[in-house]
Amino acid sequence: MTCKHAVLTFEISPHAEHAGYIRAPAEKLVAAALPSGTASKQTSSTSISTFPAPLLLPSDELALDSHCPPQSLRSWLREKDRNPLTSDRNVIYVAAPPRIDSNADFMRSWAHPQTHGSPSADVTIPSFEDVVDYLKAFYHGLPVKNLAPKPSFTSWDKSKSKTKAKIPKYIGLDISTECVGIRTRASPDGIFASQLNLDDLLDAAISTLPEDAYALLLLVDHDLFESDDDEFVCGRAYGGSRVAVISTARYHPLLDHKHNVDRLHAWPASHCAEYIKKCCASAEPSSKRPKKKAKLQSEVPLISAQSTSPEPSPSPIHAALSAFTSFPLNPTSPAALSSLWLGRVCRTASHELGHCFGIEHCVYYACSMQGSSSLAEDSRQPPYLCPIDLVKVLHATGTTVESRYQALISFCARHQDNQLFVSYAAWIQAHMDRSMCQEADKVAI
Repeated sequence: MTCKHAVLTFEISPHAEHAGYIRAPAEKLVAAALPSGTASKQTSSTSISTFPAPLLLPSDELALDSHCPPQSLRSWLREKDRNPLTSDRNVIYVAAPPRIDSNADFMRSWAHPQTHGSPSADVTIPSFEDVVDYLKAFYHGLPVKNLAPKPSFTSWDKSKSKTKAKIPKYIGLDISTECVGIRTRASPDGIFASQLNLDDLLDAAISTLPEDAYALLLLVDHDLFESDDDEFVCGRAYGGSRVAVISTARYHPLLDHKHNVDRLHAWPASHCAEYIKKCCASAEPSSKRPKKKAKLQSEVPLISAQSTSPEPSPSPIHAALSAFTSFPLNPTSPAALSSLWLGRVCRTASHELGHCFGIEHCVYYACSMQGSSSLAEDSRQPPYLCPIDLVKVLHATGTTVESRYQALISFCARHQDNQLFVSYAAWIQAHMDRSMCQEADKVAI
């Protein structure tokens, strides 16, 4: 039977206690978004149905690392290693997936999953231009430009030997000033024929940083690995070096079943109370007696997605859910799957660039800057920034909440066939209708 998401929850899951996670009280959440680090009793807190707590389901990043240190606005401002934005170093550059030279033509097949009988060729890879446009809205206030010239993959071994390995040890990445060797290996799980080394790509990205660049994001279509123990990685940022690399490969919707991605409970439906209950029940021993603290968790108010909320209606999460459920529950058309793929890549791109701004993983709220331990968790996380990370971005970009949200709404309006973007726009509009923008502007500096 299809889940109707009849009841939503905005608090942390019961698994938080077992994981050892203790969420900061409301007054500390407010203080964390202020440059002083302290809040008066008169300072109002944010609505939990706008900015819910992190889900913290079993095997989530925060469940595995429940003592990850928080980063308040004050600590971010005082971070000595954070790269300052200046008038002559303020451009976000985005490098398109490298071209493939004719002498490395064998690499083309590496970018396609080896899924038997699946029409992967009919699903369109995310448009580079669409990703750039999303980042222009997300980091509104800063120039976002395409990196030119476009890098290209080329053969590293220029010998004419006829006994070349099927998967060479290195591939060359031509960045115009030099050719960088990129290690390769066969994909351990066999989903892709070969993988590229993420560290080598990040080193190459550092070498391509223009003088006016604040940060550089390199997109690649190929699967990645970082160490011998990795099965795969989707990307990483060297925040201090102002570079990030992400791969589109594993976000391919036709691989969802291999990575246990539950499309029905992607954000915002990830706040479905029944879904959270089942996830936690499958991981916790039923005979284990809950401690006193767990009793408080069972008393968390659950808000019906259908009934009237005690807060102004509709809440932003309810508005997003309404938009989400207006789309087919399990899309199978190439166009729908292509849109799904684009949304995932855009969210990851904005996340990794956030590290280039010195923003660490969020432990306060459900937030685009949360860490993620799996593709399944990644799909459950929101595209929006929490109040604490939002003021960091506003400080860096020099824009206002309203201007930034309007830029994002304009982007989403151009993608009415995209479930994530339509849901995100509904969340933003409901949030703005609650007149929350003025509060965030007060703490932005």
